[in-house]
Amino acid sequence: MNYEIDNLDRQILNLLMHNVTRAYTDIAKELNVSGGTIHVRMKKLTEMGVVKGSQLIINPAAIGFDICAFIGVFLEKGSEYKDAVQQMRQVPEIVELHYTTGSYSMFVKIICRDTNHLREVLNEKIQPIGGVQRTETFISLEESINRQISII
Repeated sequence: MNYEIDNLDRQILNLLMHNVTRAYTDIAKELNVSGGTIHVRMKKLTEMGVVKGSQLIINPAAIGFDICAFIGVFLEKGSEYKDAVQQMRQVPEIVELHYTTGSYSMFVKIICRDTNHLREVLNEKIQPIGGVQRTETFISLEESINRQISII
């Protein structure tokens, strides 16, 4: 569903995407509108589903989680997807899960402390899940780009 947002909405979103902690009054001054206008626009964008919330982003490496890996998951049958997702929700190391086309049924992003932790998550938490036929693991050596979609 496409939402009708105007240039002011785009400017507000762009500023907040770069610094979500920025005060609405500061944004209002920069855009030459009232603080109330920013508040009303953000409420509208949230109600429309354009804005899904805000979050604190933690650097995993700074707290001892040095391995980022992607796992291609092959399911025995596509009908086992929903049950597999419910079980994977219980694995705290899984930070993203996508239902995909192509070779894999699912593509999973996990964050682990080290390679031993990665092995443990794979062998003891993911591979035993009902319906998982096999997995293929890719370790990320560096994240070069991580951004939101450009809206301006």
